[in-house]
Amino acid sequence: MALVLHAASNNKNGYKALIAAEYCGVKVELVKDFQMGVSNKTPEFLKLNPIGKVPVLETPDGPVFESNAIARYVARLKADTPLFGSSLIEHALVDQWIDFATLEIDANILRWFIPRIGFAVYLPPAEEAAISSLKRALTALNTHLASNTYLVGHSVTLADIIMISNLTLGFNRLLTKSFTSEFPHVERYFWTLVNQPNFHKLLGEVKQAESVPPVQSAKKPSQPKEPAKKEAKKEVTKEAPKPKVEEAVEEAEAPKPKAKNPLDLLPPSKMILDDWKRLYSNTKTNFREVAVKGFWDMYDPEGYSLWFCDYKYNDENTVSFVTLNKVGGFLQRMDLARKYAFGKMLVIGSDPPFKVKGLWLFRGQEVPQFIIDECYDMELYDWCKVDITDENQKERVNQMIEDHEPFEGEALLDAKCFK
Repeated sequence: MALVLHAASNNKNGYKALIAAEYCGVKVELVKDFQMGVSNKTPEFLKLNPIGKVPVLETPDGPVFESNAIARYVARLKADTPLFGSSLIEHALVDQWIDFATLEIDANILRWFIPRIGFAVYLPPAEEAAISSLKRALTALNTHLASNTYLVGHSVTLADIIMISNLTLGFNRLLTKSFTSEFPHVERYFWTLVNQPNFHKLLGEVKQAESVPPVQSAKKPSQPKEPAKKEAKKEVTKEAPKPKVEEAVEEAEAPKPKAKNPLDLLPPSKMILDDWKRLYSNTKTNFREVAVKGFWDMYDPEGYSLWFCDYKYNDENTVSFVTLNKVGGFLQRMDLARKYAFGKMLVIGSDPPFKVKGLWLFRGQEVPQFIIDECYDMELYDWCKVDITDENQKERVNQMIEDHEPFEGEALLDAKCFK
């Protein structure tokens, strides 16, 4: 019998098991056309979970409900799974952060979100308490992530999967850039992981909320008419049950149509970006004579612009692998710009602090606004438009394209390409 998950495709709690399955190479099938509020109230579903909560996993040995338990079950299907860490203390720390993600992060996001969309009574003091508790939790998480790439150890664990699944609703619907900027390490961690292939496959393109939803009136049962008390009582019992939290969240997470990207509306350019990327990738020898020369032959200064970027906080780059992870995460978060950009990022220096510098080719004459809005890392760099009439700047472009070493008198620790 295959593992069958009863949940809608956008159920944040269902993501936990599905992402864990990707990491473990386990096949989990989603029930087709699952409708929250309908599918989970059938007699067949109630045999799997008598209280009708979602998700539920059907296994050869019987059903499992509660999303964290389901995710643990899926993760343990792989022998020697790395998702629980590599020692007894790491096993305990994974459980610790799973509880933290559930009780401190998810619970407070829902306490803030559910009343705002009208599925519970909105009380300002209760919202203030939820926000205060959430900020306290995010402060603790931010402190931990200041010196850790992942919650436990040096790779993704089930704790990260559950934490990101819970944070996704917050980033999608509540946690605006002005809110999350107080927690830069949480931001870096979140955007790095949601762009990892196994996360991205399930979550798709995650977009940060631009504003907090306005308060909607709580959905109340219609009031019975005055007549007799007995009749009023009957009227109340006929009312449909109040929608549950899962239904409210799934309703709120329904996908919305995407607006047309303004870069697609620009006049056609003689530069075909994919042709340049292909030339760059396929040139193995005589790089300057072939690829660099080819770049300038293709370059269209009317349809594209070149930009240098310099990391603002190079003094913080004291650990090589952390610096490299920082740059790698930035490139992953730039994935939304792949159709419109090409980039080189250099990590410079043989000893700390390491310098991070970049060269970017963007469609249009400005750094695209949608990238600035979507990729928080952009604010961590100073951006300067390249003056291609300046031979020194043009030579600097050439050296960055070809990974010239030494670069500006220093060794290259690493060079990464976005194409």
